[in-house]
Amino acid sequence: MHMPFTTIDEMTPLHLMKGVELRTLWGDNAMMSFVRFEPDGVVPEHDHPHEQMGTVMEGAFELVIDGEARVVRSGDAYLIPGGVRHSARAIGEAAVALDIFSPVREDYRDAAIAAAGEAGE
Repeated sequence: MHMPFTTIDEMTPLHLMKGVELRTLWGDNAMMSFVRFEPDGVVPEHDHPHEQMGTVMEGAFELVIDGEARVVRSGDAYLIPGGVRHSARAIGEAAVALDIFSPVREDYRDAAIAAAGEAGE
């Protein structure tokens, strides 16, 4: 999605799993993803080779990184090295996080391109 300006609402939503929606923007070397959790939305434990860092923009969620659990709230930031297992779970209310990936997550990029095509964008 190479464009100099956009809004979160203009980004094609991807429904990762029940209760979790992603909107993403990427360049050649980095990706920015806005993740919205419905109350009690869960991203199960997983890993990927991409370095990930982020910040909580709204609400709170439990983030588990390499077995260490912490409740992160608006204004908190985190770093997840590539290849490290992690998971997230909203705590009782909706939450929004901004995640940055490097390099670009190809699975999210390809899904966003496909979803935009299906939506006629």
